[in-house]
Amino acid sequence: MSNDKQYEPPKVWTWDAESGGKFANINRPIAGPTHDKALPVGQHPFQLYSLATPNGVKATIMFEELLELGFRDAEYDAWLIRINEGDQFSSGFVAANPNSKIPALMDHSTNPPTRVFESASILLYLAEKFGVLLPTTHAERTEAMNWLFWQMGSAPYLGGGFGHFYAYAPEKFEYPINRFAMEVKRQLDVLNRHLAEHEYMAGSQYSIADIAIYPWYGLLAEGALYSAGEFLSVQEYQHVQRWAAAIAQRPAVKRGRMVNRVWGEESEQLAERHAASDFRADA
Repeated sequence: MSNDKQYEPPKVWTWDAESGGKFANINRPIAGPTHDKALPVGQHPFQLYSLATPNGVKATIMFEELLELGFRDAEYDAWLIRINEGDQFSSGFVAANPNSKIPALMDHSTNPPTRVFESASILLYLAEKFGVLLPTTHAERTEAMNWLFWQMGSAPYLGGGFGHFYAYAPEKFEYPINRFAMEVKRQLDVLNRHLAEHEYMAGSQYSIADIAIYPWYGLLAEGALYSAGEFLSVQEYQHVQRWAAAIAQRPAVKRGRMVNRVWGEESEQLAERHAASDFRADA
């Protein structure tokens, strides 16, 4: 790719495997498995297959919150899926999630086991199964669902849009970075205005809406996502900052952020989680 001349799309698009940048080795325009490999199954009812990306962290925070609340039946095994190596294209993973994206969950407490994919679906499935972290009044439940689906619709602009062109694209281009930076700042303003009047996303109760939004926008507010805090002036969003700081201090959130993480400080990593004892004593 070059900045020397304007790109003109061909009449019919064809896939160029060399144009995918950092993720060229795993990007492809078709679905389905690339190799046969069964998923491992541990001893607990819930088997999570994931990586500590923002979407993956939603699921591990949810499980740790359930365990923090005392639900022993929420014990889970969290298996590492290395998406940069194509683990998500194994036959076993595709059976759990035909879209080949993490996280994917298998619930072995049902017969036959229930597959759950898409991070919001996992949060809602677990909230309904255990009857917590989702408001019970009609108005507050609806508000929680509003924000849960807001996150699912908005995050692609942050991740696939801003994050891709700002942090991962093989070359920096002013137009897409400006376009998606503008949209991300608009989204932060949406959150900031809402949180100016509410403690949590659904009102006074911490819920799956907060669990869904925090790994994307909370980490962005902390400056941890894409190292873009200064670029986006995230300190301007004071109410988002307050909300993110409060959630970051929750013990379950601290643990959830570690699970399936294989980068950063070693003390913040837990490649796989199979028991509460896998965490450091102070985690």
